[in-house]
Amino acid sequence: MIAYHFPPLAGSSGIQRTLRFAQHLPAHGWQPLVLSANPRAYPSTSTDLLGEIPPDLVVRRAFALDTARQLSIFGRYPGWMARPDRWLSWRFDAVRQGLQMIERYQPDLIWSTFPIATAHVIAADLQRQSGLPWVADFRDPMAHDEYPRDPKIWRSYRRVEQMVFDQAKHCTFTTPGALEYYRQRYPHRADDISLLENGYDESSFLAAEKKLAAAGLGPGSPKSAGPLILLHSGIVYPWERDPRPLFAALARLAGSGQIGADQLRLRFRGSAHEQDLSQMAAAAGVLDFIELCPPLPYEDALAEMMSVDALLLLQAANCNTQVPAKLYEYLRANRPVLALTDAAGDTARSLKAAGLLDVMPLDDADAIAAALPLWLLQLRAGKSGSPARSAVAEASRAQRSAVLAALFDRLIPGT
Repeated sequence: MIAYHFPPLAGSSGIQRTLRFAQHLPAHGWQPLVLSANPRAYPSTSTDLLGEIPPDLVVRRAFALDTARQLSIFGRYPGWMARPDRWLSWRFDAVRQGLQMIERYQPDLIWSTFPIATAHVIAADLQRQSGLPWVADFRDPMAHDEYPRDPKIWRSYRRVEQMVFDQAKHCTFTTPGALEYYRQRYPHRADDISLLENGYDESSFLAAEKKLAAAGLGPGSPKSAGPLILLHSGIVYPWERDPRPLFAALARLAGSGQIGADQLRLRFRGSAHEQDLSQMAAAAGVLDFIELCPPLPYEDALAEMMSVDALLLLQAANCNTQVPAKLYEYLRANRPVLALTDAAGDTARSLKAAGLLDVMPLDDADAIAAALPLWLLQLRAGKSGSPARSAVAEASRAQRSAVLAALFDRLIPGT
């Protein structure tokens, strides 16, 4: 399993995908081996998930550097050193160590996961030299309209993508939209592409519930009078999760006296763009509505999701073939969700399939301002919807791991 996103990397929900597969696959007859990057290449680290790595899991961490942080001079570096991404240096030692792992452990197949494209480059090298079948996990589309915005990186992504579809035995994506997009792009490989959605980890939620209970709280416990807390947990990408229309709608409602900062707080937890959000809120005149909070350890972040009044999800129309991984954690948190996203996208479809119907367009301040007061009234009255239990059960990481194991069984019969 070739994955850049693995503990102790901090600040990305992508860590959960490989970590939880590594935990659950042995129950289905598959023993993972993980090839990741040396932690020095991570922009930030945390020890909170290191204890979640199974003690018998083989983990190799190859030499890697972040070109932008560790190989630049006065903030500048040759562009080729960051294509397809800033961790290109990971490739060389990872291939060396990967070949050693193949020789020693004799694995049945290779699995690699995007969004760090170098992981697929490493897998392609190992597949070429070993002849092992390769499953490439794209999660989201790689090279598509308007992304990456740098044309040289876009072309580099396109080359990696073509290499994957030339060499990989199978490819997986996390959303129906991405699945269909690639089946149309590579029609001759349509039968070799399947859906493998993200999910939530039940054991982590159970641990978070114990923390709430120890504090005398429970999921969705009544709170003292005060402003409603609407939480966005995780990174706010300015290009893909722009909150300015929401801020503009808040400013309009505050100006007309329909809402005040004593009634609503938007809490951004671990946004990674605190300065940008602060400037946006100040420009809109709604800084009093905003709380900018640092990241929490994973279980504490889940406990917070379960204890606030409601959860906020942001996703732009240019990401209609993507679903934020946090959506599945939001489902398990069992709190009302306000989704600002395109009604035609996969995020909205996933929410509606789970029975969550409060969807407003992210880029339309008028629509948000028109709908938000009634939504807040229903929220305070306890009349907001909650996700269907069946949808929550299907979204567990254990269930997703069973799907992945079944795929492996189908590709490698007799293992």
